[in-house]
Amino acid sequence: MKGTKLIIMFSAMLLASYGEAKDTTNISETPIGKSDIQIKGGRMTPEALWSMGRMGEMSLSPDGKKIVYTVAYYSIPENKSNREIYVMNADGSDNRQITHTTMQENSAAWIKGGNKIAFMSNDDGSSQLYEINPDGTERRQLTHYKGDIEGFKFSPDGKKLMFIAEVKTIKTTAEKYPDLPKASGIIVTDLMYKHWDEWVKSAPHPFVADFNGEGISNIKDVMQGEPYECPMKPFGDVEQLNWNETSDKLAYTCRKKVGLQYTLSTNSDIYVYDLKTGQTTNITEENKGYDTNPQYSPDGKYVAWQSMEHDGYESDQNRLMVMNLVTGEKRFVSKPFESNVDAFVWSANSKTIYFTGVWHAEEQIYACNVDKSTVKAITSGVHDYGTIKLFGKRMLLAMRHSMSMADELYAVNLSDGEATQLTHENESIYKQIEMGKVESRWIKTTDGKQMLTWVIYPPRFNPNKKYPTLLYCEGGPQSPVSQFWSYRWNFQIMAANDYIIVAPNRRGLPGFGNEWNEEISGDYGGECMKDYFSAIDEVSKEPYVDKDHLGCVGASFGGFSVYWLAGHHNKRFKAFIAHDGIFNMQMQYLETDEMWFANWDMGGAYWDKKNPVAQRTFATSPHLFVDKWDTPILCIHSEKDYRILASQAMAAFNAAKLRGVPAELLIYPDENHWVLKPQNGILWQRTFFEWLDKWLKPRAK
Repeated sequence: MKGTKLIIMFSAMLLASYGEAKDTTNISETPIGKSDIQIKGGRMTPEALWSMGRMGEMSLSPDGKKIVYTVAYYSIPENKSNREIYVMNADGSDNRQITHTTMQENSAAWIKGGNKIAFMSNDDGSSQLYEINPDGTERRQLTHYKGDIEGFKFSPDGKKLMFIAEVKTIKTTAEKYPDLPKASGIIVTDLMYKHWDEWVKSAPHPFVADFNGEGISNIKDVMQGEPYECPMKPFGDVEQLNWNETSDKLAYTCRKKVGLQYTLSTNSDIYVYDLKTGQTTNITEENKGYDTNPQYSPDGKYVAWQSMEHDGYESDQNRLMVMNLVTGEKRFVSKPFESNVDAFVWSANSKTIYFTGVWHAEEQIYACNVDKSTVKAITSGVHDYGTIKLFGKRMLLAMRHSMSMADELYAVNLSDGEATQLTHENESIYKQIEMGKVESRWIKTTDGKQMLTWVIYPPRFNPNKKYPTLLYCEGGPQSPVSQFWSYRWNFQIMAANDYIIVAPNRRGLPGFGNEWNEEISGDYGGECMKDYFSAIDEVSKEPYVDKDHLGCVGASFGGFSVYWLAGHHNKRFKAFIAHDGIFNMQMQYLETDEMWFANWDMGGAYWDKKNPVAQRTFATSPHLFVDKWDTPILCIHSEKDYRILASQAMAAFNAAKLRGVPAELLIYPDENHWVLKPQNGILWQRTFFEWLDKWLKPRAK
């Protein structure tokens, strides 16, 4: 994920001095590589999921003839991973792995006119910048920065390097009291002292340096002396910064707030740093919500970025904005598209911006005419597009996935949307697995609206049989139930265990207009919960659904949903699983790291008795309905989750046990809001299905 830190593994065999070319063909340690797993029975398994190669960044050579990309491989026995670099022709032919190391090769990009590939690796114990020939020879270290380099972009002229590195922002206890060097206490004086999965001690900053082809010099911190983040944690990356076409300006994203003000506000801005004058200008000061991910047009006349209008509303519509750099005029060019603009890229002639966005539970590619502010769809189909890159004048290079296939690279024809698959990273695994059918249904809600719901069937589905069925509750809370692929919440592995899955795009999800998306805020226990009942009740009418053995599962807001439904389901379900869910909303309001989220979604503080929205929200807290719990529940949580603290799951588990309800608790001391380590992922899947099978698959009589 974007918030995941690099895994640093020191290897003495790969130590290098400045400028030394290295041959990587003879490595004494065995790198983790493509799996040769043999799958029995033709069904998806946890081991199969963790044996898949996971596609990373991709980049086109300047002449458009070659593509470089990375793939991460995982070892379950070693409980770790490494990422390798591949190079292929633009048509997908001659695909070759050019690194075979135990290191972490990340963020591969073409430099020096396409003669070299730059990437980050941890050969010498810290993350530094390296280069390599496209055939894998002459590996060479380019930087020897005193800390870790966490991201980079070379300027268009190749003479400058922008890189991301952490700078210290908090004085430690030992620095305050030098005579207490072993004291472990942390003195806290303001909010945002913890964020996502870390205690805040530093912030990422952008640095610029001269690059002469061999190394860097004249390093300068663009935000020298400022305690702010750029890119913004926990998910921000180098996409939040970009060079202009003449290599003398750097546009970057920053929320210039700390402590209490930081935790209350989403007001980030786009700043432009002038390398010649050293001056910084805020170009989005008038907008009070998120402004992120600036991109200059190829002709240098415009800058585009993503923008949310309202301060504190992190799930506001993500709009595509364009500023004329001559006149200063700013326009909302994607206005006809009533959903979020996700990834985007300029056309070569600067007249069109191509972007991905979700509509009706599919993430497709769209074209936005900058002058006319019109939007038209380029692609269609049951899949999601992710990262996109310009691929000549008439093509895009794109990452694509679905509920039945993990990310692969595609070439997309912009004239007709036709997509050609270029990589086949996990083909050997797919050939051994039979996938379940994925079907979309429109279901009528309790207030007469239509809701798109995905239904996923087991492989070799027999309509004459009855199947236990799972209601899937999405997190976010405003994340689309589109054609996503997950290595944990994977619908195909649920189907492979002979479950039917019902996955509704309930109230509060993008892709169905702003009204539908916004209806969840301040109403967690309202229509969105009724939508869940509408979905499971309608599908349960099918003769092949065993309505006496229904389960309900979800994470984050989906975990909240499970806890809430446990007190309101009127015996519909026979088993629940809640992962990282909110159980006690009053405690969540005070425990979470990002207060803007709680203030907007819950409506305000629970002690504000004059706030009807807040009072309605907190009156629906799941912990208030434990007296109605009567169904077995599994609670899963992680102790490094600072978004929703693990005490929420512990309290829910304790409540269930005190009530005499069968319950189980799975706690990870070393994971955050996700589960990232291979063996922990396997444990998650085994515990998940053991619990469901115990309560939803009656023993044969």
